[in-house]
Amino acid sequence: MEPVLEVRHLTVQFHTPSGTVQAVRDVSFSLHKGEVLAIVGESGCGKSVLCRSILKLLPDTARLPSGTILVNGVDITGYGEREMTKLRGKLFSMVFQDPMTALDPTMTIGAQIAEAVRVHQPRMGRDALRQRVLELMTLVGIERPAERMGLYPHNFSGGMRQRSVLAMALAGDPAILFADEPTTALDVTIQAQILDLLRQIQRQLGTATVFVTHDLGAVARVADRVAVMYAGKIVEIGTAEEVFYDPRHPYTWGLLQSLPVLSRGRETLPTIPGMPPDLLHPPKGDTFACRNPYALAIDYEEEPPLFPITETHFAATWLLDPRTPQVTPPVGGGLHG
Repeated sequence: MEPVLEVRHLTVQFHTPSGTVQAVRDVSFSLHKGEVLAIVGESGCGKSVLCRSILKLLPDTARLPSGTILVNGVDITGYGEREMTKLRGKLFSMVFQDPMTALDPTMTIGAQIAEAVRVHQPRMGRDALRQRVLELMTLVGIERPAERMGLYPHNFSGGMRQRSVLAMALAGDPAILFADEPTTALDVTIQAQILDLLRQIQRQLGTATVFVTHDLGAVARVADRVAVMYAGKIVEIGTAEEVFYDPRHPYTWGLLQSLPVLSRGRETLPTIPGMPPDLLHPPKGDTFACRNPYALAIDYEEEPPLFPITETHFAATWLLDPRTPQVTPPVGGGLHG
């Protein structure tokens, strides 16, 4: 089955007074209908930039010097603002991290959802429009929608605002939904509700979803496949089971070790030493080498390719080279020399 989205060797750079920031470096992945792909990594690793580059929501300082973006087999890499405006909301849509910055405080929730519907169906009658708004509010779990469509954003809790933003994002029946850390500003209970809602909508509508987060616990709840990003590159990608139960990249080991569920009985959580590299001047070789306790001499000289582990599981680490001695990871699974 042909993927609904395919990104090939995409590079995104930002030109600044200090130099060129290499925010996304040679990233490739695919996304199929009805699939949830989680993109995981520390803040600043390029997760959000990657998603915004696909929707062409980058500032004027951004450049895409190489790479291809295919949607349903059509190359949209060179599309301008006019062509992208026709695709946003209808072909793909995005839910942002903070709902308050996505909502207009002077308009009712119902009016804002209606506005999103009218963008895609400008000739829809008033009664049909009202019915569509009620359908969308019900779909995202807003109870008593007829009463609440007349309320303003400040009348809603954080979770209800995020549900409202999700309703707006679904107004055009998009084939692909980008969710950029949609649960970060919410408490744990509401986070779980929103994650379950995203999964429910994906199953009900068959929407392909790219879920951006730094929370591995959230990933385990919703993802079919997981891509781990570090310093602008995907360093490991595979099914959720493969990445959680048979991780192969030292960075993935570090992320998993930091999960509280794996640190019961310890006084402190393990941390990854050091800091991410400066992407103005990425270091030679593997950018994770200086933080990697298993680093080899070659890590400081050559960047590792994505080594295949299975047909669906790949990791960019020289530890997977057949010439490298076997290493026992600190969390689940093992490396085969």
